[in-house]
Amino acid sequence: MPYVSSDDVDVYYEVHGSGPAVLLVHGSGGHHAAWWQQVAALSSSFTVITVDLRGFGNTRWDAEHDARRFPGDIVAVLDAVAASGGPARAVLAGQSIGAAAALRAALLRPERAAGVILAHSLGGLRHDELTALVAADRAQAEKIPVLDRLMTPQFRARRPDLAFLFRQMGTFNTARMQDLRNLASDGPTIAELSAAPFPVLLLAGEKDAVLSPATVRRAGELLPRARVEVVAGAPHSMYWETPDLFNDAVSRFLTEAYGA
Repeated sequence: MPYVSSDDVDVYYEVHGSGPAVLLVHGSGGHHAAWWQQVAALSSSFTVITVDLRGFGNTRWDAEHDARRFPGDIVAVLDAVAASGGPARAVLAGQSIGAAAALRAALLRPERAAGVILAHSLGGLRHDELTALVAADRAQAEKIPVLDRLMTPQFRARRPDLAFLFRQMGTFNTARMQDLRNLASDGPTIAELSAAPFPVLLLAGEKDAVLSPATVRRAGELLPRARVEVVAGAPHSMYWETPDLFNDAVSRFLTEAYGA
């Protein structure tokens, strides 16, 4: 079980498989084990790196939580993997709030980033129109129960076991939502991301109740170098509820990023 020091905390991470690398960054209710369906599917062709951000999973943190430290945790893992003889670069794939951390890490150390996947998130982009659209989407989401925002009721009725496991994942974390909100402050501008040397995928779900496909498509219009993929039938937690669709989308982008 490897750890790497990042400032004042030991960050837990795992490395599975071999080949070009993808580093998966969990959302607010997850940790490294939330990616079990991705590790199993992707590690036969790629090096799959999972990480516990500070306050999540095995990365214990007793100090005051500050989500602005997350990008440094990701960079520390990337450097540790490269120093141990692993891939020197990785596609950084962030789910929901993990996307903001992944994007900032890629911009902080672009030589380590082969690409970025912003899954169900705009990564905290600083743009007045997009900020307003994201806020409107969130206002609508807050009208429905939390679990209905993340998974479809049909899935929860069909797979109560996986719905239960999904809820249990968050019980291993000490970070709370209020500890994470400053991650979305002072994000990169459209110009800064457009100038980045790596490709970007905006990955959305047709049934995402937190971030609408229309908002993601508008971001794609403002980022002409980014590719937008809206997955039919997929909810906010696509990686969990419809993992085959999520894994296929990630695999396609990895092939494109490393093929280029």
